[in-house]
Amino acid sequence: MPESPVTPDIPQSVARRAEALKQALHYHNHRYHVLNDPEISDAEFDRMMQELLALEAAYPALADPGSPTARVGARPLAKFATARHAIPMLSLDNAFIDADVIEFDARIKRLLDIRDEILYVSEPKMDGVAVELVYENGRLVMASTRGDGITGEVVTENARTIRSLPLMLLGASLAETPRRIEVRGEIFIDVEGFKRLNTERAAQGVPVFANPRNAAAGSLRQLDSQVTAKRPLKLFVYGIGNADGLKFSSHGELLLTLKHLGFPVNPLVRCGLRLDEVLNRFHELERIRHDLPYDIDGMVIKVDRIEFQQQLGDKSRAPRWAIAYKFAAVQETTKVLDIDIQVGRTGALTPVARLEPVVVGGVTVSNATLHNEDEVRRKDVRIGDTVLIQRAGDVIPEVVKVITSLRTGDERPFEMPRTCPICGAEAKRISGEAVIRCINVNCPAQIKGKIRHFAAKGAFDIDGLGIKLIHQLVDRQLIHSYADIFHLDEAVLSRLDRMGPTSARNLIKSIQSSRRLPLSRFLYALGIRHVGENTADILARRFKTLDRLTAASTEELAQIDGIGLEIAGAVRHFLDQKENQDAIQRLLESGVSPIMTADTAPKRLAGKTFVLTGTLVTMTRSEAKARIEASGGKVTGTISRGTNYLVVGKDPGSKLAKAKAIGIEIIDESDLQNLL
Repeated sequence: MPESPVTPDIPQSVARRAEALKQALHYHNHRYHVLNDPEISDAEFDRMMQELLALEAAYPALADPGSPTARVGARPLAKFATARHAIPMLSLDNAFIDADVIEFDARIKRLLDIRDEILYVSEPKMDGVAVELVYENGRLVMASTRGDGITGEVVTENARTIRSLPLMLLGASLAETPRRIEVRGEIFIDVEGFKRLNTERAAQGVPVFANPRNAAAGSLRQLDSQVTAKRPLKLFVYGIGNADGLKFSSHGELLLTLKHLGFPVNPLVRCGLRLDEVLNRFHELERIRHDLPYDIDGMVIKVDRIEFQQQLGDKSRAPRWAIAYKFAAVQETTKVLDIDIQVGRTGALTPVARLEPVVVGGVTVSNATLHNEDEVRRKDVRIGDTVLIQRAGDVIPEVVKVITSLRTGDERPFEMPRTCPICGAEAKRISGEAVIRCINVNCPAQIKGKIRHFAAKGAFDIDGLGIKLIHQLVDRQLIHSYADIFHLDEAVLSRLDRMGPTSARNLIKSIQSSRRLPLSRFLYALGIRHVGENTADILARRFKTLDRLTAASTEELAQIDGIGLEIAGAVRHFLDQKENQDAIQRLLESGVSPIMTADTAPKRLAGKTFVLTGTLVTMTRSEAKARIEASGGKVTGTISRGTNYLVVGKDPGSKLAKAKAIGIEIIDESDLQNLL
């Protein structure tokens, strides 16, 4: 790479030091933001950056657009310039079902007049903003958006602020670096970055972004690049326009070269796939898409062989050698028909929009959560509004925003009730909370919610006690709290709707077998506010027995690492209530036996993180979790690079595909038994 300028005003030693700092900062930035494999601490990186900033401040001639210091942003622009793409950035034809891809493959073979199998590249279709990055002599000289495919907006100063985007190419020598190369990629914001950004904007009282793609587009098109520098933008590259002196035989080879030059390439790209493997890969990505740290809206399929790409050529708006296989939409617009109130186990009144049914992500949606009173007001959702809704994973859909331009004037504002719609008791908003709560602890809705929580998998795990049966039991006044579950009569159960003698017998057996369980699951089942599975586990490990926990003061609880004053107060408040004391006593008298946490449990799995998927045979998943944790291990619900083992049972879910994709060790029950 060219050396920093040396002028009479810049001592040679200073110029050499500045150049060394630039090269080192580029190298370590690449290792951190692209390879996820840093070699130095953040503090050391910051010290080097501060030293370079000081040198450039003292000797302004040292600064140049390729310096790492350019990532902080430049002065605001009055408007964006435009630039014409040397080779048009075409859009892609779409496929929506397997048959569309099969037809695409058949069309490729017809056009090439061959019968042999075609090999393809599959790439996750990032839901971001397409850009072209132009490098001359190894330095970034221009970045532009796709625009209309022919002409885009120049966003060079904003692009320089993106940490994973190389300002200088990494070729071992200038001779290996193309004189000019036009690299194409997608700029995006990942899920966590998007959440943080919207949390900050909500706190500042400014409108939140509807989705990560809008956030990325808005961030990249800031006239003030110092604003862009504060946004969590990232980059994956997927191809090139012109590239002086570079020749490739396959698209896979092209991507490998881009990676060698320092560009981030999506690790989920797969090369050399046959048609059946392409379809399998699509459905694999479809299963794991909601576990990924970023949004994808499909998979791009490209003919791998460059010679075939050239023979196939382009149509007016799309290449013939590529197609985008799209997932079902996860955002749609629909109408708010009404707004109802749901009452949860803690008494929280949650407004829910009743919607004109619409298919979102392959599922018909007719309800969407509005969270709380503040959220309804902030988004100004009214009955009759047209709204944008989204569904991510298996969670209840939510209203993203109101399409105010479609309002007719007939829409009706919504007011939160001040009485419980289920029992009629007063509903209050406690200071410091966003929710309004029913104050009646005997409210049927709260009782049903508490019983459902009590019987769930992470708690007593009572198979057969589902929500419809719980509704029947409470509505017919057969049970009034979760303590009554252990006094149910088989003959009475068999006369309930959709039960019968066999179902009743199986439910009683499940109830009886649930009586002995770890103390952590017992505490979680009680439904203490702020006490989830992890907090319940911390309390069980600390106190070992229910009696010791019951005797603990708020101050003693608050001093435990991971608890704090708010949780401590909630635990103490719950245990001090007579109705809760009575319910716990009835449970114990019914034969419920929380298992003490042993002080001498072996810790051979200390520091190891496990994820469970599928149905286990030799033990339940709850038992497996308890045994792993008793041996010092940790069990989480999601796959990440910090996961050590994925334990696979019968009929595993999408976690298996994700574990394979990122190289997590996969074991079965037998392997787990050996580890234990």
